[in-house]
Amino acid sequence: MRSKIYLFLFCSALFISAFAQTPQKTLSEKDQKRDARKQHIAELIKKEEDGTLIYNKQFLFGFKLNTDGWTGLYEHGKSKNITTTNTWFMEIGERKSHKEEKLTSIGPDGFPSGNPLIYGKQNVFYNVNIGIGQQKLIGGKGPKNGVAVSAIYGGGFSAGLLKPYYVTVLDSSGNGAVDVKYQGTGDSVFLDPTRLISSAGFTKGFNQIKVTPGVIAHAGLRFDYGRYNELLSAIEVGISAEYYIKDMPIMIYTTPKKFFYNTYVAIEFGKRN
Repeated sequence: MRSKIYLFLFCSALFISAFAQTPQKTLSEKDQKRDARKQHIAELIKKEEDGTLIYNKQFLFGFKLNTDGWTGLYEHGKSKNITTTNTWFMEIGERKSHKEEKLTSIGPDGFPSGNPLIYGKQNVFYNVNIGIGQQKLIGGKGPKNGVAVSAIYGGGFSAGLLKPYYVTVLDSSGNGAVDVKYQGTGDSVFLDPTRLISSAGFTKGFNQIKVTPGVIAHAGLRFDYGRYNELLSAIEVGISAEYYIKDMPIMIYTTPKKFFYNTYVAIEFGKRN
């Protein structure tokens, strides 16, 4: 009986030794990344329970619909502390006059013909802005509402770009067509409705752009409902103002001005890390 017990213990020791020497299966790189991702999300959820936005850097792209045009934007931010982020931004947009009204010529077949035109438009006004600012956290993401509210403000420099607005008109013989721009007071061709056909197109006049420097400033509120603080998905509302060193004429029958201001609403998407 004792020999059987010794034999059993000997076999058990061999089995345990063999199992211990068998190499354990390691996680694949894909599994490791998935586990790391799960752990990262768990940490973000834990941080979000505190209602704070914790990150080092963020970037976003957005589109603003202004009361006087549109603006595309890029913003890059670096966290200063738990409530403040220093930012720099770049914007490209177009300013329009409230007097603009698109007209479309009707062809002999009764259908619209050519590009729509804006009667009396003298210049297309684009602007390129670059500046710095800050984002101040007002209210963090609570466990119920899931929205962080921040104050946004900044300022910088602007380049106002005036591109001559060209229209296509019947030539003097009435048989052909030519592209013309506004030549100043008394221009009977540019403003003759009987000769207007259409606008000359988007690219016409880019080689004649005039640049005027200026300054810009904006302020607003950003409502961020991005998931886990990692994704930035926000709606921003605010006001913006621009001042240029020269008058920026857009329409012939309106007084040109140096100062522009508007209200805006923006949709923004980005990421934090």
